[in-house]
Formats: sequence, C-alpha cells, structure tokens
Amino acid sequence: MKTMYALVDEMVVSGMLQSPEIIDAFRAVDRKYFVPDSIIEHTYVDAPLSIGNNQTISQPSTVAFMLEHLEVQEGDRVLDIGSGSGWTTALLCHIVGEKGHVSGLERVVALVDQGKKNLTRFNPYSRCHIQRAGEKLGLPGKRFDRILVSASAEQIPEELFSQLNVEGILVIPVANSIFKFTKISESEVEKEEFYGFVFVPLIY
Repeated sequence: MKTMYALVDEMVVSGMLQSPEIIDAFRAVDRKYFVPDSIIEHTYVDAPLSIGNNQTISQPSTVAFMLEHLEVQEGDRVLDIGSGSGWTTALLCHIVGEKGHVSGLERVVALVDQGKKNLTRFNPYSRCHIQRAGEKLGLPGKRFDRILVSASAEQIPEELFSQLNVEGILVIPVANSIFKFTKISESEVEKEEFYGFVFVPLIY
C-alpha cells in the first residue's frame, strides 16, 4: 500500500507541492486518519473520497494547490470553512505553529463530531478547533489573516472580505474555478482565477 510520504513525493515532483512548511505538514498529518475505514485502501489515491453525508475529503493535489496559494504563515489566524473530517484544519494547524490559531467550520453535525475527534491527534496545544457553522457564512465580527473555503460557492461571497485582515488572503472555489483574493485595503481586493476544478456545493 502506498504511503503518505510516497504521495507527497509525487506531488513535489509534479510541482503541485513546493513550500517546505506545506510539504512538512502533509508528511506530518497523514490523510489516513481522516478517511473512513471502509475505504482506507484508497487513502493515498490522488482523488476526492466520500466521507458520508454527501461530503468528500478533497483530492490531495487540490488541497496542496489551495494551500500553496493561501500562503499561510507561522502565527497566522486562519478560518477553514467546510472542514469536513478535519484534514485541512489539521494541516493548517501544523503550518501556523504554536503561535497561530485555526477555526474550522462545518455544517454537518456528524462531521463536526468526527472532525473534532480527528483533530485531537494533531492539536496538542488546543490552538485549533472545529465548530458547527452558523446561519451566516464564516464568523462575522471576527478577523483572520487567511480564509480557506473547501466547497464551491455559486458566486463570490463578498461578506468574507469583511472577515479578512488587510493583506490577508482568501482562497475559495466559485463554480468550477478556484479564486485567490488578496485584500489590498479595506476597499480594494485583488483577484486571481484558476480554472478547472470540481467541489461539493457551499451551503449557508
């Protein structure tokens, strides 16, 4: 059976993974702990996998692509929307380090419980957590250095820009593209679009 190290090596060779801190996170936070036992043999296939409740754990190369563009720094405060079984939250928690903080949001109650349990293995300082998402998108009234969304919105959710610090970055799928937004000022956002991706829909 292929290992997480072999999968990471493949993504490094392909150029999908480049940053040392993200490579280290992928090697430290093994995907097998976030995949249902019934499909454990498919853990290291570079494909999305069902985690129940009509949700998936994202394709590893897609997660790598999004994290590379999110440009998370040590000590950042990060919002992870659509945390699922907790893999992206755990990866982000590893990257931000002991001085950082990650808030994972998930709408499906069963996955909130599952994600919390999975996260405990990789969250020794309790600086990262997963909670049930509210009626409004994100955590209105709070500010983050980075926001990652792992489900596809029908249109660009402008309300997330108010939750982003200046110089912060939002990475989000919209329709079949991944967008990277960099907040230049309170009134200006820079946009980049990358085509050709498929995600489960973002519901809020």
